[in-house]
Amino acid sequence: MSLLPVVPWPLLLVLAVAGLAAVWWNPSSRTVPGESRATHWRLTAAVLLLGGAAVRPAVPGEQVDTTAANLNVYFVVDTTSSIIAEDYGDERPRIEGVAADIAAIAADLPGARYSIVTFDQDARVRLPLTTDTTALDAAVETLLPESYEVSRGTSVSQANDRLKTLLEQADARSPERGRVVFYLGDGEQTAPEAPAPFDIDRRLVNGGAVLGYGTAEGGRMKATRSRFDTSRTYIKDPATGEDARSVIDEDTLQAVGNQLGLPYLHRESGDAIDPAVEGIDLERFGTSEQIEKQKVLARRELYWPLLIGVAGISAWEVGASVTALVQTRRRKEPGP
Repeated sequence: MSLLPVVPWPLLLVLAVAGLAAVWWNPSSRTVPGESRATHWRLTAAVLLLGGAAVRPAVPGEQVDTTAANLNVYFVVDTTSSIIAEDYGDERPRIEGVAADIAAIAADLPGARYSIVTFDQDARVRLPLTTDTTALDAAVETLLPESYEVSRGTSVSQANDRLKTLLEQADARSPERGRVVFYLGDGEQTAPEAPAPFDIDRRLVNGGAVLGYGTAEGGRMKATRSRFDTSRTYIKDPATGEDARSVIDEDTLQAVGNQLGLPYLHRESGDAIDPAVEGIDLERFGTSEQIEKQKVLARRELYWPLLIGVAGISAWEVGASVTALVQTRRRKEPGP
């Protein structure tokens, strides 16, 4: 068992002694309704339980793999309407492939810090750097494309400035950490002008890949993600009145890869993620001097049962006090 106090030991000891003193040497205790020796012992137990919780006892939990603990992983995700085109796997939306690949990459790079940047008409940091894979999963599950009614066209390089800033800041703060970029999209340029190239310094990107989703035949897009249209109809092409189709542009995706110095990989349902991560230099960026082992034991915290005990005693005392007050008032009321 290991202990990790929330405050230094001397301060914790002083607080515990003060709590016990308040329970046993309270000069007004005899005037409190319902006060008894049993109450003193219950409050003593509450102080001891609270003190026990404050030292944060824990036992070793499952082993946590920190193979990629010295990496920052940036997922740059296309969230334009085309990302829900139904030509991934068995006519499923492309966003499902994006979500599956992000989960697979995180599983192959355990212990890294992950960030999500999305782009449509604007680029946004949806998830700042974090090691919390639960937060990563939640951010991926809530990825929604922009409403097609308000879309004015998007450039495939919309995230250039935001990504560049993140990489430069990371390099300035922690130059020893590797910076890996995964660009996930379909390459469809819907802005009227040609896309500006990514102009990020190659030294800021230490690996990753451009991952493409979609088919040459294209896929239809349901309007169910729209804020205003909740029907199951498909987005229509205003020029023809027929169902609009989004087609992957692999030449554009390959160009993005060349600009970032990353390989381009077309993704289909069931593809292994190994080709996307195999080029990352984990010998250089996987560990750091502060990490002596690639495997560390997680802590399985035991403070919460102690806090449940404190809550139970508190509820008991509140109930006892209310009962005592009611009985005292009844005794003081004059008879009929």
